[in-house]
Amino acid sequence: MLNRLKRAEGQLRGIQRMIESGQPGIDVASQLVAVRRALDSTYVHMTVSLVEQELGSRLGGDARGRKQMGEVLGELTQLLAKVR
Repeated sequence: MLNRLKRAEGQLRGIQRMIESGQPGIDVASQLVAVRRALDSTYVHMTVSLVEQELGSRLGGDARGRKQMGEVLGELTQLLAKVR
């Protein structure tokens, strides 16, 4: 998670340098889209991880429960990806 955030931070610093050096707006916009997608992906990853932790603590750790949780988390990941 931290690696993803640090990568996005580096992208944002690069965008700042682009603006300061007068790079074309279309290039800046393209980089903004890239960093936004990276942050959206990080948000989905974080949300699914939090739900997984919560479900794991409530449902227990038997094989059937883990399988069901995996299915639910897969569906949640797909749903959140569509919302972005």
